[in-house]
Amino acid sequence: MAIARFKALELAQSRPTVPVKIPTEKVTDYYGSNTFNDEVMRSLLSPEAYLKITNAIEDGKKIDREAADEVAAAMKSWALSKGVTHYTHWFQPLTGTTAEKHDAFFDITGKGKAVEKFKGSALVQQEPDASSFPNGGIRSTFEARGYTAWDPSSPAFIMENVAGTATLCIPSVFVSYTGEALDYKTPLLKSSELIDKAATKVMNEYFSREVSKVSASVGIEQEYFLVDEALYNARPDLMMSGRTVFGHSPAKGQQLEDHYFGSIPSRVNAFMVDFELEALKLGMPVRTRHNEVAPAQFEVAPTFEEANLACDHNALLMDLMNKVAAKHKMRVLFHEKPFAGINGSGKHNNWSLATDTGVNLLGPSTKPKENLRFLTFFVNTIKAVHDYADLLRASIATAGNEHRLGANEAPPAIVSIFIGTEMTRVLNDLENLSEMHDIKLEKGDNVYLRLGINKIPALLLDNTDRNRTSPFAFTGNKFEFRAVGSSANSAAPMTILNTIVANQLLQFREEVDVYLEKGIKKELAIVEVLKKYVKQSRKILFEGNGYSEEWAEEASKRGLSNLKTAPEALTKYLEKSAIDLFSKHGIFNEIEMHARYEIEIENYIKKIQIESRVVGDLAINHIVSTSLKYQTQLVDNVRGQKEIGIDPQYYAPTIEIIKKISIYTAKINNLVDEMTEARKEANNVEDTAERARLYSTKVKNFLEEIRYCVDKLELIVDDDEWPLPKYRELLLIR
Repeated sequence: MAIARFKALELAQSRPTVPVKIPTEKVTDYYGSNTFNDEVMRSLLSPEAYLKITNAIEDGKKIDREAADEVAAAMKSWALSKGVTHYTHWFQPLTGTTAEKHDAFFDITGKGKAVEKFKGSALVQQEPDASSFPNGGIRSTFEARGYTAWDPSSPAFIMENVAGTATLCIPSVFVSYTGEALDYKTPLLKSSELIDKAATKVMNEYFSREVSKVSASVGIEQEYFLVDEALYNARPDLMMSGRTVFGHSPAKGQQLEDHYFGSIPSRVNAFMVDFELEALKLGMPVRTRHNEVAPAQFEVAPTFEEANLACDHNALLMDLMNKVAAKHKMRVLFHEKPFAGINGSGKHNNWSLATDTGVNLLGPSTKPKENLRFLTFFVNTIKAVHDYADLLRASIATAGNEHRLGANEAPPAIVSIFIGTEMTRVLNDLENLSEMHDIKLEKGDNVYLRLGINKIPALLLDNTDRNRTSPFAFTGNKFEFRAVGSSANSAAPMTILNTIVANQLLQFREEVDVYLEKGIKKELAIVEVLKKYVKQSRKILFEGNGYSEEWAEEASKRGLSNLKTAPEALTKYLEKSAIDLFSKHGIFNEIEMHARYEIEIENYIKKIQIESRVVGDLAINHIVSTSLKYQTQLVDNVRGQKEIGIDPQYYAPTIEIIKKISIYTAKINNLVDEMTEARKEANNVEDTAERARLYSTKVKNFLEEIRYCVDKLELIVDDDEWPLPKYRELLLIR
């Protein structure tokens, strides 16, 4: 096995930089060239059909069969002109990856003649096997029928393949035969529609009748690691679990902080340029690239987009990065904690609300009246997160993220909100305003001045520090949900966030209307309700160090949850308040909520089970066997020294090494046996929740104990004999 390691090292060190050819100097010449975008539709569709699909995109109106046929014909014509041979409904099942089933454009006539064929019915709907995807018990194995249905709000795109062919991909929802959602996109679309209606009503009734649509917008910062393909292939743990289950920290890791924002290595830069080029052709507005804190860690970030499109693009980006990395003989690691001892990776979701009139509702203004609007959406978001913090925690609960949360480079498992010094002052001022009955307004009085709303600074974007320990932070004109894991589908947490904020806005309207019915002036009524919300939400606001033990103690006193494990957090999906919330708004029904829980908890069990099996296999068949072989060499060395009469004091240190190898290998053997028994015990439990608890509290504990022994052996065994590429090789070889 050591031979394989050194061959991998030789390959990794001899890789040339793959040249990347840019089509033109101007990004605008090729941006979106592989998408069926507005410009393409306008040029290929009749005015009637174009209007229908535009209404479907903007207002969610249904497209009739005649228009669907025309769109299908236009898509086919456009795709064939670009060398496309197949089409697929591209969807996002609850596997955490994307899925596609390719169908050829051609068909055979009754006389055996091949014809190009793609009708509206094929565009609108396909039927993949629903029972073969995670469904949480919604569908039995023998009940296979499920449907993908075209989502016109997300542009169809062409994915170019390595073989020189191309496929037309049609973004789609995925539902069961009985109508339940089996994907991430369906509930996200529903939540987007819900927050549109709730926020638009607030705007129309209290601030502006010109607004006809409010969209949740998201900017998703994607962190990832990049390693050479040969080194990756020489690490079975990376291949099977996505992370290194063993590996002693190298002498130099991230402690010098010299990687962050440093010069990007040439091979890595070529990879970045290549995947960014392909992303731009697919209409993904990627703009930022840089080295992250840990060695071999990087980040890509796009411009803000509407939430559904942003989540589609992020899922597509991850797939695209994997494909482009293969071309450069590299592997992308999206696991939240692929290497111990250095930073893990997140996927920061920067969320805001934008009107169709171009206003960011979470952006402060220079005008007092507009700042009342800002405060309305700002405080309601805080109140929503306060009331449903545990649901947000559940939305990011995975086996991978469990390794990362609270590990000194990611937010803790305690959900809190950071708003900064200036906004803390603003909320304090708001909360301390005189009671409504104490404010007497004379004719012509400036209501906003009397309420103190004019005190809000005109620009908050950069007047407060950032808090990297906060799971949910206000960063000037948006909220940044920092706790989302790097491998996650952002649609899951964004569905939760959209829903809870929409629900809160609907509640806000009801409470304001109570005051209005009493004849209270609108501005006063709004402020009075916001004051109450600030008082009720105060416990979730935290400006300090989220890593500290003091915060954990204080959070407990405040009554905030500290759901450290995924199984603990996922149970929040099953609480009556959660089921009632989603059922009331039509995002999930009770069956779907239980199904989501079952799918996520089973996925957690499987991930820990795979890691456990990988640990057992590598520990016994690679590490222990190699260590014993090396120990035999040392024993022979000691025996030889004895035979020629060397003073025992000179080989006494070698004897100590031999003893250490015996201690660690024996302990590994015992721990692997105990872990296997613990896994068997867990597997024999029928109740899913209890099985997950056993994997979390028993099986998982063995992983770190075994790792400790293996990592000690790595420092003892001759480097020439060690079978697995070491951290210094994985992280520092570009």
